[in-house]
Amino acid sequence: MSVLRSYPDSVKALHENMQGLANDGRPARLITLCNASGMTATFMDLGATWLSCTLPMAEGAREVLLGVDTLAAFYQQAGYLGVTVGRFANRINNAQFSLHGKDYSISKNQGVHCLHGGVEGFNRRRWTLVEWSDRYVVYGLRSPDGDQGFPGQLDVTVRYELTQANGVEISYHGVCDQDCPVSLTNHAYFNLQGDTAEMDCRDHELLIDADAYLPIDASGVPISGCVPVVKSGFDFRVKKPIRQDFLKDEQQQLVGGYDHAYLLNQPSQRVNLVSSVNTPDQTVKMNVSTSMPSAQLYTGNFLDGCPRRGEGCYKNHAGFAFETQYLPDSPNHPEWTFSNSLLKANKAYHHKTLYEFVWHGLKAQ
Repeated sequence: MSVLRSYPDSVKALHENMQGLANDGRPARLITLCNASGMTATFMDLGATWLSCTLPMAEGAREVLLGVDTLAAFYQQAGYLGVTVGRFANRINNAQFSLHGKDYSISKNQGVHCLHGGVEGFNRRRWTLVEWSDRYVVYGLRSPDGDQGFPGQLDVTVRYELTQANGVEISYHGVCDQDCPVSLTNHAYFNLQGDTAEMDCRDHELLIDADAYLPIDASGVPISGCVPVVKSGFDFRVKKPIRQDFLKDEQQQLVGGYDHAYLLNQPSQRVNLVSSVNTPDQTVKMNVSTSMPSAQLYTGNFLDGCPRRGEGCYKNHAGFAFETQYLPDSPNHPEWTFSNSLLKANKAYHHKTLYEFVWHGLKAQ
């Protein structure tokens, strides 16, 4: 790990402000990685959280991740800022599914539905710090049989690596001793223009390599299979400002913007480039690559009142999330063979997602 004094002032302040005791009576443990370019990424064992990501811009370190800087705010926020989500990302309809002829009732935390693993999802846990170096950090968690209603004992690790190519690579591994649906993701919110008083992610220009998206009801639960993006505001196959077709569709109007899963044009389970986003002035660009078949685009439609670094709260649309995952409610849709979230007993779960950044006035192509 890099020496603390070499970090940007904002990162030093984060380490200082997060001191104190967590809900389990122990202090949070923060680790900051720094690469040769001067980019930093900070992580915390509570929720296996990605707390901060700074880029060394000409004007100084630019924070491109939404987040909090006190433990009180971490527990207060309900936006899943930067946390690891599990056992199952997104929603499971009516908090139930059937597997091998047996019905499972799981934790309800969004009305009658299960969202992001339930009331005590992985975001609420203290993860074990398994291994770390100046390049990476690995967190581990054991989820016992019956945890939030899910079957089997699931052992998972999340590995964050800050690459010399200015990327944050997230690797997920898991093994369960029973068949169980598993879909892990990180819920980072990005604003490549910086964490400032007035933030709006809708000015970003976005490309998503996806021909189809999943329609939902007002609670975010799928109402059908995937439908084509063509001739809709969901078409990001050619890069455009997020704002361009914002609220154009009835589907968006139901949930105040984009909060939908895209079926990615994934040729294989290898890590492939699936999305690119840049600032309006073209000075910062982020490429997203993943092995997952789907990703949820969320434009922070319900961020209003969520605590932020420093004083005050974030406003709606302050940042966007691009959560790589299996399709929501896929445990109830075995016909979605392209999004098979069932982890077979004693088989390895393994996926990667890479967020790679370009800055310093390099033209975003």
